[in-house]
Amino acid sequence: MGSIVLLDLMGGVALLLWGLHMVLSGVLRAFGPELRRLLGSALRNRFTAFGGGVCLTALLQSSTATGLLTASLAADGTVNLVPALAIMLGANIGTTLIVQLLSFDISVLAPALFVIGLVTFRAGGGSLTKALGRVAIGLGLMLLALHILIDTLAPAEQAPAVRALLGSVTGDPLLCVIIAAALTWAAHSSVAVVLLVMSLAYSQFVTPEAALALVLGANLGSAINPLIEGGIWGDPASRRLPVGNLINRLIGVLIALPFLHPIARELRAIQPDAAKMTAEFHLLFNLALAALFIGALDGLSWLLVRVLPEKRRPDDASVPRYLDEAALETPSLALANAARETLRMGDTVETMLRDVMTALLNNDRKLTAEVSRLDNVADRLNEAIKLYITKLTRDSLDEREGRRAMEIVSFTINLEHAGDIIDKNLCQLAAKKIKRGYQFSPEGAAELSAFHKRVCENLRAAFGVFMSGGVDAARRLLREKIELRKAELEAADRHFDRLREGRPESLETTSLHLDVLSDLKRIHSHICSVAYPVLEAAGELPAAESANADVTDALAYQFKLP
Repeated sequence: MGSIVLLDLMGGVALLLWGLHMVLSGVLRAFGPELRRLLGSALRNRFTAFGGGVCLTALLQSSTATGLLTASLAADGTVNLVPALAIMLGANIGTTLIVQLLSFDISVLAPALFVIGLVTFRAGGGSLTKALGRVAIGLGLMLLALHILIDTLAPAEQAPAVRALLGSVTGDPLLCVIIAAALTWAAHSSVAVVLLVMSLAYSQFVTPEAALALVLGANLGSAINPLIEGGIWGDPASRRLPVGNLINRLIGVLIALPFLHPIARELRAIQPDAAKMTAEFHLLFNLALAALFIGALDGLSWLLVRVLPEKRRPDDASVPRYLDEAALETPSLALANAARETLRMGDTVETMLRDVMTALLNNDRKLTAEVSRLDNVADRLNEAIKLYITKLTRDSLDEREGRRAMEIVSFTINLEHAGDIIDKNLCQLAAKKIKRGYQFSPEGAAELSAFHKRVCENLRAAFGVFMSGGVDAARRLLREKIELRKAELEAADRHFDRLREGRPESLETTSLHLDVLSDLKRIHSHICSVAYPVLEAAGELPAAESANADVTDALAYQFKLP
């Protein structure tokens, strides 16, 4: 009897965790980027940040996910530590709201939520509708799981072995805190553990004091998850937020633990229902923590900054800075990280492009070697980004996320190709020019510099298209591709005019001059490739033509360029 009850209990908890996961993934798929922007706009002061944390976590039902989003904003420099800590105080309250809702008997809504969710998911044409269907199904699974838990525990009241086991385990309040903290860490959800405690309290398997101690442990365990998810051995500065949240929780637990008996007595007098009493204590504890610490965040922030100083950036530029493995559980956040690392790779390619022309014009052998070294950096960053995206796409992504993942991979590949042209072609041309002591004519050097400057400007414009996805900017970039091809032909014609005049510098550097123009145009073609996915998504370019965009520049004429 006891083993069957425990097995049914574990099955109910597993179903509850899966329901929570579906709610979280559905909300993130529906509103992921918007939630990040809304959270950023709420960071004006600690009180608006606190409210933003409450609202966001009430939607996500995961303080860990809120912590990851907040940590990404902190890494951007968008948020200081004080409002970030205020967000986590709000996040702790946000997790209590669904517990409050589920403390009422609304399990009869589960079938309706299943039907609504299934119809919405199957019939929904867009990713938003499908994501909302996932949310409805997840809520239905949570209600069904609670119903299973209560039905499982009800007949177990007649099983002395089960009651004796739970009674011995939960007899010591400190042991209750440790057990619940461990369960919450393993389950990655304080909501699931608190709901389980409510079921145990409702069936009178645990005393009111033990139920409150278990709630304290669940709150403590949920503060451990973000610390471990963020990486224990990473940059100490990145641990300030989760450590600060853990300190808040730990102090609250230590204050409340000695007074559990009188607290339980008073709450039981006000609320006889043991399950609802447990949910109300969960809410009151987090409200008390927020009231206690909201004014003391400046001192806590000062302490954390000194105890956890920022780690020096590694000297190896090829080490990724933004590819946080913990963010892979949140696709919108992981894609933002990959995009940031891609821009960093783009900065490396831009430096290569700028320096290689300086080396060509000034016969700088040392700078040529530095450009080749930077190509190795770009290659390693490209591999790291592709591996990160591969890990992300092992789980199902919605249409918008999948498209963005492919855009990132495509742009990194094109940047890598541009870097190879710089290293394998332009650097070799520079080495040849240095070895033979050639010099471009003043007019030829000026033409190459102007052509090169235009390519560099369009590379920066491509970064903007990559991040914003602006259709107008993408059109302008393709127009530049057409115009640059014309500029190449005109520059070649002027070079041939100088040859006909018998200019000695032009005679010596004919091959070099034309090869540099050709290689810069090829680099520009790779740069402009970022515009094709944007225009394809806007319905202005057939997919087949986008895939073969570099076969001919004439494709660009199909657009209605302003």
